[in-house]
Amino acid sequence: MKPGFNIQKWARLSVLGLKPYASARDEFMSKGGDMVFLDANENPFETAVNRYPDPNQSSLKARISDLRGIQPEKIFLGNGSDEILDLLFRAFCEPGKDAILTMPPTFGMYKVLAGLNQVENIEVPLRPDFEIDVEAVLESIPSTCKMIMFCSPNNPTGNSFSPDSIRAILNSFEGLVVIDEAYIDFSANDSWLFQLPKYPNLIVTQTLSKAYGQAGIRLGIAYADPQIIELLHKIKLPYNVNVLTQQWAKERLEKQDKIAAEVKEIISEREKLYPVLNAISWVEETYPSDANFILIRVDDGDKRYHQLIEHGIVVRNRSTQKHCANTLRITIGTPEENQLIRKILKEIR
Repeated sequence: MKPGFNIQKWARLSVLGLKPYASARDEFMSKGGDMVFLDANENPFETAVNRYPDPNQSSLKARISDLRGIQPEKIFLGNGSDEILDLLFRAFCEPGKDAILTMPPTFGMYKVLAGLNQVENIEVPLRPDFEIDVEAVLESIPSTCKMIMFCSPNNPTGNSFSPDSIRAILNSFEGLVVIDEAYIDFSANDSWLFQLPKYPNLIVTQTLSKAYGQAGIRLGIAYADPQIIELLHKIKLPYNVNVLTQQWAKERLEKQDKIAAEVKEIISEREKLYPVLNAISWVEETYPSDANFILIRVDDGDKRYHQLIEHGIVVRNRSTQKHCANTLRITIGTPEENQLIRKILKEIR
């Protein structure tokens, strides 16, 4: 087990000394009984959403805590994972001074957020097999680096990184290591959630957008040491997760059997697509996936992308990404959608 994370060393001094905004609902939360709320300048007429939401999302966190076996004080909820990642930049990275390290090809928002926050983005490419080049990563970490960020399973490649590679980075770097597990529900690998007690500098992010089918409600989840979570709460907007999002999330979380069945079907449909792809002459390579998509390399990425568009199928052209020349990313759809793309793939010459 690594020694405790020294947040005083890694967080921005201005954030550590910041006095957060105290909302009306922070100052008083009902403990039961009939209360007359005249404290927040709300419209008193009932519309189901006329009251401000719980800024701490207490009941939703309690349900997530039960499902994941993680204490509520180690959970942070955001307006999608994008907000959580942005808050990490703002809490720990000094603009114009600090840096992060990423490993392309990977989720493009890491680079965008670095630019928005005036933080240097040090890129250490994955190896051509899309695995972490641990030696290169460790040799490239400057003293100004506050965070190392990566996706596992990775987007757009679909593979999960070697646990030994991740562990080597966690054991060698004292700053934050952020593992984005947006696609973990489609993988047979264990989540890094259960390694949090061993690594107080570890942050694991997840989402309800993929396996849970709730992309439209925008709910991201971060799991981390309580002092990191407390710092994020300090700088977040007071009501960052609205009433409807909290309600929809709680309702969806009660449907674990349905979610499990949908995930199982998506994985089954994913595996049905491989033999079709492997039999097509213009598909040069298919990559193994632990996600709800498959990355393929084709003879001409732009040409095949536009041919699929002409047949009414929209995939993602990833050809501009590192090591991804002439690649297309295909999301697994419904059985009917997957049957259609299998048919069209066979027809394209």
